[in-house]
Amino acid sequence: MVFGNRPEQPLDGVFEFFFKYRPLLFERGSLGFGWPGSPLLVAVLALLVVVAAVRLYLPSAGLGRRERIVLAGLRVGAALVLAVMLARPMLLVHTAIPQRNIVAVVVDDSKSMRIPDQNGAPRGNLALHLLGGADSALYKALSERFQIRFFRTSGGGNRSALLPFTLNGSASELPATLLRAADELAGAPVAGMVLVSDGADNSSQKQGALPLMDQLVSLRARKIPVYTVGVGSERFSKDIEITGVEAPREILRDATLLLHVTLEQTGFAGLRVPVTVEDMGRIVASREVVLAADTRPQVVTLRVPAVEKGARLLRVRVPLQDGELIAENNERRLAVAVRDRREKILYIEGEPRFELKFIRRAVAQDTNLQVVTLLRSAKDKFLRLSVDDSLELAAGFPRSREELFAYRAVILGSIEASFFTADQLRMLSDFVAVRGGGLLVLGGRRALAEGGYSGTALADVLPVELPVAASDELLQDVKAVPTPSGSSHPAVQLAANDSANAALWQALPPLTVVNAVERVKPGATVLLDGTVVDSRRKLPLMVVQRFGLGQVALFATQDSWLWQMHASVSVEDQSHETFWRQLLRWLVSEVPDRLALPAVVEAVPGESVTLTATVRDSAYLAVNSALVSARVANGSFPALPFEWSGDRDGVYRASFVPDSVGIYEVLVTARLGREELRSQPVFVYAAEPVREFFGAQMRPALLRQIAEETGGRYYAASEALRIPQDIVYTNSGATVLRRYDLWDMPLNFLVLVTLLGAEWLYRRRKGLV
Repeated sequence: MVFGNRPEQPLDGVFEFFFKYRPLLFERGSLGFGWPGSPLLVAVLALLVVVAAVRLYLPSAGLGRRERIVLAGLRVGAALVLAVMLARPMLLVHTAIPQRNIVAVVVDDSKSMRIPDQNGAPRGNLALHLLGGADSALYKALSERFQIRFFRTSGGGNRSALLPFTLNGSASELPATLLRAADELAGAPVAGMVLVSDGADNSSQKQGALPLMDQLVSLRARKIPVYTVGVGSERFSKDIEITGVEAPREILRDATLLLHVTLEQTGFAGLRVPVTVEDMGRIVASREVVLAADTRPQVVTLRVPAVEKGARLLRVRVPLQDGELIAENNERRLAVAVRDRREKILYIEGEPRFELKFIRRAVAQDTNLQVVTLLRSAKDKFLRLSVDDSLELAAGFPRSREELFAYRAVILGSIEASFFTADQLRMLSDFVAVRGGGLLVLGGRRALAEGGYSGTALADVLPVELPVAASDELLQDVKAVPTPSGSSHPAVQLAANDSANAALWQALPPLTVVNAVERVKPGATVLLDGTVVDSRRKLPLMVVQRFGLGQVALFATQDSWLWQMHASVSVEDQSHETFWRQLLRWLVSEVPDRLALPAVVEAVPGESVTLTATVRDSAYLAVNSALVSARVANGSFPALPFEWSGDRDGVYRASFVPDSVGIYEVLVTARLGREELRSQPVFVYAAEPVREFFGAQMRPALLRQIAEETGGRYYAASEALRIPQDIVYTNSGATVLRRYDLWDMPLNFLVLVTLLGAEWLYRRRKGLV
């Protein structure tokens, strides 16, 4: 029988007092017996002792039934303990042969080990104290029993000399380093591995890295126990950290870029600090915030105007405060691609109405938006506006995927479902799900359920459930009120800060709705509530959701033009224009091109970065036979050939190595027969990594997990000197089987004396002695 693994306990000394040996031997050992004769003989003797004990207290002894049971039970228990001791139980433990085994020592030499949280000294000093030389405590104890091989986490986990002990590693890839060390020592007798680290693994942030659990499974398959030592503080007394910045990596010029900055702090609750955003060294946004309670995430929204095209390098920071140990986690840097191109939107309207006129007027001066309009002015008569040539939409609404998919977004006004064929409705659904386009559905007397869209292919795309039957009379005045989700959504931003934005929405006049909506679908987000003026009941006025590769928005009103022409709205008020520009810019913000690549790719100088391109034909079907290549506009890099991935249709990959810090502009082309596609510039932002300083508290959970998965143990730094005596008991490497007697454990004698003493005291109490 093999004993299970048991975590280290503070009462191990007490355990050893009663059981003779340390808990580790019971974890690593199996139970055996040293009786020289047959085990059957031991069992027969034990049975005879039990029979004798029972016969000793037969009814003829003049005892009651209860007394007989108690005395017989005590005598039987003592007999069984004695029988077990006579069987000579023992632990069988595999023990490493001295100086015949290797121990791999892996030292974390990443930059996070510089953090001075050890009474003002860096964490690395503690590792240096344990392993920094022949006279260091842990190294000396290990070398007395094992041959030592050193590895470090930086530099690909390469084997290294003990000194110099630098702390310049840009990343900690703990399981990967252990795997590489095990591979290098393959075939050698390895008794175990020792990992000294703060547990800050960030391999998941590296391109192409295997998931952590897959690495741990692979590590367990090596069957080499890993003994982990945690160094550093699990909690900082004072620290402010920007844990994340959420922002789109691509935006149209003159749009407002929303940054959602997440802060966490310890020791500064209630402190007022500024959060600033710099664009190429120039402050473009700033906001003062009062820090929330310790370790509670706090999201701060900042608005940054995107006025210059190209790659913009933003720096989000909080000033370093007195008492902070880490300065690097007080700021984040990110690159954003600001595009200056004309986005083509198809707007189809079933009747002349003010809504069409004022939407087109709102975006008329926006050079980045082209709203191509197909207006049914009378039966079988259409007006085409803002078309590129006389052939565009000449046959009415597009009848092929190629024609429809040439647009980036579609707006459906007040037009009935029966206007479209079944194929055109399915094309609209595919326009969103497959092409990745944006769809905006407006309210109106011929829209939604009132237009007969219930049960059509387009009903599945909408973010709301439509009633089966249209409402006969439904006219309600509603006041648009941003929801908490809407307040931080780019489509609902009318001003440069939260208070001004809320004030503008509060001042806008009510609108009317004539469409019935049953409920919002799961996964959809309500951006604007429509509060009914008479009853204060709330209706979903603007709802958005993702559908396939694209995004859909419902704006259920028919007269947003009142925000421009109502008597209460001043002539200078630009809320209506701003709303429609923001909404349409958001609608086309994430629509992919036929040759699609990420707008921004992050990289580390000197390390390979992979670019992934997706190629589709004019119907947006994946193409596997394209010739894809790229060139780096700045720098002396050769042309980059892309290769088809082989695992996904239409996906091609290429790699290159940035040689220094900076932003590299990459231009990608794809040739499909005689057709050539050109991508928008891809910006590769190469920067020295600082991820070591985020979430930099010592993380014992991962270190414990590594130890448990491999059959090793986790130690606090103060317990590290126990490793040499623990690592001896291993099933790995060159070992011998040693026997440790258990018959003379103090617990055996204590139990035997207790049982016999209890029997004597009970007999004396009953007057039998």
